[in-house]
Amino acid sequence: MKKAFTFLILFLAITTISAQTVQKNKKLYAKVVNDADDKPMPNVHVVNLTTIKGVITNEKGEFELTAKADDELFFSFLGFKSIKVRVTNDMLKYKGSSTIRLTELAYALEKVVVTPYQLTGYLDIDAKNVPIRPNYRYRIAGLSSGYEAGGNAPGAISTVLGAIFNPGDFLQNLFGKKPAQMRKLRQMKEDDEIRNLLSSKFDRQMLRELLQVERVDIDEILSLCNYSKTFITTANDLQILDAINDCYEEYKVLSRQKKK
Repeated sequence: MKKAFTFLILFLAITTISAQTVQKNKKLYAKVVNDADDKPMPNVHVVNLTTIKGVITNEKGEFELTAKADDELFFSFLGFKSIKVRVTNDMLKYKGSSTIRLTELAYALEKVVVTPYQLTGYLDIDAKNVPIRPNYRYRIAGLSSGYEAGGNAPGAISTVLGAIFNPGDFLQNLFGKKPAQMRKLRQMKEDDEIRNLLSSKFDRQMLRELLQVERVDIDEILSLCNYSKTFITTANDLQILDAINDCYEEYKVLSRQKKK
């Protein structure tokens, strides 16, 4: 009797594990359409925020992505409102039955004043009239990346020196409170699909969802890591991701030095 009971428990455990494994490996097939006219939307960015995997919809607005119940998907497309959708068992069970609708954003165009450069055609004169943005980079020996300075980061040198003499305190306030989110940086950096998605985006929305931080937090992190305002405002999301990752790697190096 005991052997039969033990066998039954073992069988149920194996069945449960197998069911969970099958669930993890399921593919989600769905379609993204414009909510206004039901037309399919190609090239929509779809990211599984749980597994940090992403795809782009095809010309029919369709996509397939590995997911399981309760995973959270993030949909974004230029000019449309980004949304998050939680995966259900029904979405996984019925292939192609799910339709995601995106709503177009309404933009109010503002007057833009363009001030052209007054060029004369003489290099010596024109070179003096073109505005210069002095963004310099400083390096700490032993670290692979440096610090960007300039008019928007006047304290870069003192910050670098502070990092040398106070390694335990450097960047602690930046990453110490969000270790789980920051550990995702390496995973995102090594995923080509995510990198391709981020390289074409400049709005920081997908980056905010992936890292679970606000836009102001991203700007503050880069500013305290001595990246210039020019870089912060003009870089694409992939460049921002790499910059934050480099800063985080420096933080880990300096943290290990403190423990020694």
